[in-house]
Order: sequence, then structure tokens, then C-alpha cells
Amino acid sequence: MNTNHESPVNCGAARMPLTPCRLGVENRVFDGSGGVSRHNRGHGFVPAFFDHATGYLYRSRFDGGQPAPFHLLDGLPAHLLCRSPQTGEITSTVPGVESGFARNGRFYSRAEAAAAVRAASTGGPA
Repeated sequence: MNTNHESPVNCGAARMPLTPCRLGVENRVFDGSGGVSRHNRGHGFVPAFFDHATGYLYRSRFDGGQPAPFHLLDGLPAHLLCRSPQTGEITSTVPGVESGFARNGRFYSRAEAAAAVRAASTGGPA
């Protein structure tokens, strides 16, 4: 199995490109819930990205390929990234890449992961 994509999933929706700033905003929006890594790690979730154009799920990784414990654009495949022509720094992903989490080969949006953690904590349905 390729170390960057773990499972194809059939889903499609137009999304705005992810930027480092947008990842920060998402973390603030979901702070205190299972929609951030530090609150869902104990429930088997790992930070991941979903490419709606291809249906591939990519685990968040450091640039060198090691799994990252949080959302990091650096380890995504080059074809999913946009870089500054002047500095080479990552400016965003291509449109259609969503941040979320993987568990048991399935992608969960941040909202879905938060709901699953909340349900597990209260004994309700996920």
C-alpha cells in the first residue's frame, strides 16, 4: 500500500483550497471538540486530508514522510500543493482537498470526528 494514500473513497464536492491560515481557523473553530487532533487521538483518529477530485485519503505527514500528529500540508503529494514561485513555500492546496481525520480507513470531516467523539463520550450513536 502506498504510504501517502490509504484508501479510495467515492465523494465529490467543490471546496476552497486549504491554506496554513485556514487550517489555523479550522483548529480554532473546532477547539475543545473531537474536531482537533489532541481531542480525538485517543479515539483512534489520525489527522488526514481527503482529495475530493480523486477520492484518495492522505494521512498527514511531515515533509520526510513520517506521520504527523497534526494537520500539516508539507507531506502532501506535490500535485496537491501550490507553491510561491518566489520562495517555494507552500501557499495552499489545490481546490478540493479537505482536512479531517482517518480512522479504520475511512475519512471523517472535522464535524464528523467531533460528533463521533461526543457520541463515544456520552454513549450515544456515532
